[in-house]
Amino acid sequence: MPQTLVEAVLENARSTPDKAAVCFKKTTLTYDELTRQMKAAAGLLSCRYGVTEGDRIMLTGLSKPEYIVCFLGIQYLHAVTVPLDKVWLEDTVLRMYDFIEPKLVLTDMVFHRENVRSVSLRELYAEIVGPADITTHDYTLPNPDQIAEMLFTTGTTGTPKGAMLTYGNILSITQNNIAGVGFQAEDVVLNALPLCHSLGLREARMTLYAGATLVLQNGFTFPRELRANVEQFGCTGFVCVPATMERLIRTVKEFSELFGHFRYMEIGAGSLSYDLKKRLPQLLPGTEIYNVWGSSETGGVIFLHVNRRPDKLTALGKPLPVAEVKAVDADGAAVHAVDMDTAGRLAIRGAMTMAGYFRMDEVNAETLKDGWLMTNDLVYMDDEGYVYMLGRADDIINTGGEKVSPLEIENVATEFPAVRDAACIGVADEILGQVPALFVMVDEPFSEEELAHFLAERLEPFKLPGKILRTAEIPRNRMKKLDRKAVRRLWEEASNPAVPENDLIEVILSRHSIRTFTEQEVPRELLEKLVQTGIQAPSGHNLQTWHFTVVRRKDVIEKIRETGAAVAKRQGTGFYGFQNPAALILISNDRRNDCGIQDASCAAENILLAAQAMGLGACWLNGLMRIADQPEIRELQAELEIPENHTVWATIALGYPAAGNASAPARRTNVVSWVE
Repeated sequence: MPQTLVEAVLENARSTPDKAAVCFKKTTLTYDELTRQMKAAAGLLSCRYGVTEGDRIMLTGLSKPEYIVCFLGIQYLHAVTVPLDKVWLEDTVLRMYDFIEPKLVLTDMVFHRENVRSVSLRELYAEIVGPADITTHDYTLPNPDQIAEMLFTTGTTGTPKGAMLTYGNILSITQNNIAGVGFQAEDVVLNALPLCHSLGLREARMTLYAGATLVLQNGFTFPRELRANVEQFGCTGFVCVPATMERLIRTVKEFSELFGHFRYMEIGAGSLSYDLKKRLPQLLPGTEIYNVWGSSETGGVIFLHVNRRPDKLTALGKPLPVAEVKAVDADGAAVHAVDMDTAGRLAIRGAMTMAGYFRMDEVNAETLKDGWLMTNDLVYMDDEGYVYMLGRADDIINTGGEKVSPLEIENVATEFPAVRDAACIGVADEILGQVPALFVMVDEPFSEEELAHFLAERLEPFKLPGKILRTAEIPRNRMKKLDRKAVRRLWEEASNPAVPENDLIEVILSRHSIRTFTEQEVPRELLEKLVQTGIQAPSGHNLQTWHFTVVRRKDVIEKIRETGAAVAKRQGTGFYGFQNPAALILISNDRRNDCGIQDASCAAENILLAAQAMGLGACWLNGLMRIADQPEIRELQAELEIPENHTVWATIALGYPAAGNASAPARRTNVVSWVE
């Protein structure tokens, strides 16, 4: 049995050299090719950049073969992989760089700071796949207790928290996942999750370890791409998060026909709603559906086979036999947790639990006790060992002395036909201390009284929401987990009558740049409305020589980003802000118009303010303007059908704001002079 992922890939190359290992669009790497490229990556990193055992290497987690190859090459050398989220801003990455002190950063991000030792991931991979014969030493097995990976659970605000996983941890996590979903070497797995996060990465590890085929896709934004991958590669396995599954059911035509081809589905990074647990086996009767609870610190530990246990749909699942699980009190002592009233915090022990958080001794002392990993999740167990989760300990609502789980209220609310998504928090109440407040995102008009009646038939009186509020979007992070802090901000805004709705002045005063977005598409009708506001802007001499180019295709946005970044790097200038927008609006103007820049600016400001009023996030980018006359940019503009004599003076990145965006910067107040 292979002891590491690298050893498994080497063995797979010997036993099935011509089998597809990694597929991405038109690129397919066999296990033989993957092994050659892995060794070449190790050779380049070792000989040219001096990477050796124990060095920490940061690398951007792209859903592309170059990431997989370099990830494996780093571990071939017994160095430590530190995946970075591709949507992180430069300031975030630099803060991580200072904290981690890596030997090297493999990324195509352009840094505006000296002394950052970075190497272009794209250029490095071009050498790896090139004709040159790059050699490295034979692979040797590392010590099982040696650190192999560091997964950062946060990197946008505050001190980053990096879970350190040893080679022994990763072996256990991989074997657990194989056992949990009954994985087979014949499987072809479609993985569109970020490969810098625990769920997407452990699915990739499992696939390559078992000698199966990994199909990469850059997010779930385009159902057409998903369908093409399923049909082209004959996918049998699929991994996603609950919110994505909800969205796919709503947006993918002939859902059952397409997804019915999968032998299994693994849904993690959150619990499926009770309603979805009931519906999925009906929609996909031939597909094995697994809901898994896991974390960066443990990998997947608790699995629910949704098809086989319809009587356990309210449960989180059952722990694997290799994992010890118990409920503990605030002091870490075991409690007999059999219902909501006796619930305790989840504690886990086993070979899968992390070695600790990087450079956080005090936190480690609180989190790791006698081999047990202490979590903040409140749980109880039934007589079969199934685990039931109430939510995070600090999210539990205490109303009149009764404990209320927000998850339970959310699950019941999403069973109501009109409710697409829901979020519940506890809010202050003078009599009961706290009462539940429920936010709902709806697909159609409905009566709040009908929803209240629906909830009253299914929940005890003390669990009923004291307030039901509609919202255009339930705040979720990049992995589609509910952001309760953002939900609480929604409550604070809704509770403040001094904030007028749709007030133009308030929109202007509250607008600021949003640079990271969720994967949710912006509807075409909203983009059309935004362009209309741009056209309504003033124009010098009323010439209106501007042109608006709206880009929604992800591959085109990525091409703009890659081309612009490469040209900007050559020209020694910056090109940033294109991390993950759902859409771009390029505003160009005839360069012969001496008011062209001003006209484009007025149009851009209209669009930015309108986006704020619509609940969208937006950011004004100037990257294309700086390199407008470079041949590659002129060629790119021609492909986008931008008029030949135009310059793109403003680019607006648009999308629904993701969690972790920086707050509005303080405005200078000493910039006003009065002449009276």
